[in-house]
Amino acid sequence: MNPADPSSTSAGPTGSGARRRPGRAAVLGGMVIVGAVIAVADQLTKNWAEATLPLLDPQPFLGEFLQLTLLYNSGAAWGLGAEITPVVTAVQILIVLGVIVFALRAVRSLWYTLALGLILGGALGNIHDRLLRPPGPFHGEVVDFLELPNWPVFNVADMAVVGGAILVVLLGIIGHAPDPVADAAERAAEAEAEEQAQDGEAG
Repeated sequence: MNPADPSSTSAGPTGSGARRRPGRAAVLGGMVIVGAVIAVADQLTKNWAEATLPLLDPQPFLGEFLQLTLLYNSGAAWGLGAEITPVVTAVQILIVLGVIVFALRAVRSLWYTLALGLILGGALGNIHDRLLRPPGPFHGEVVDFLELPNWPVFNVADMAVVGGAILVVLLGIIGHAPDPVADAAERAAEAEAEEQAQDGEAG
């Protein structure tokens, strides 16, 4: 195993968190597994909500902090875009495609694989509603049933998308790159180029 080779699965620099560098197949497989679990959980909970909860009648779950309120949302958060549901659906599909392309091209981190898997599964859960629920394809209404104070009613898919996005932000804040090994190699190359430039100026 050549530590200088960016395609190596060796550990990155000490403290970088790059204990193992998963390959493209592992990243895609991990995303699919996480995404499938989220999408299935989302649909199961939506079906339960439709079968159990009265429409637009809040039911206490954790007091008034979390209530169960069944409603159908043809738009995005806060009902925005309700009159352009096909556009909202198309944007969600583009997000899924973008996540997959980014993962295949740039991600070699298990943490990013988890984050993108959450986003993928959440997006697919809501896309399912847009395409297969009434009133019809690309016009379907999303089932929402979880309600917090001063927050739009949401579902498991929304939780996964937000959770995945927050994880991506946190990874960026702590400096964990989508591909830690390639990032380390790039930084090493930049440092070497800077050193050569300084040597040239000194000469």
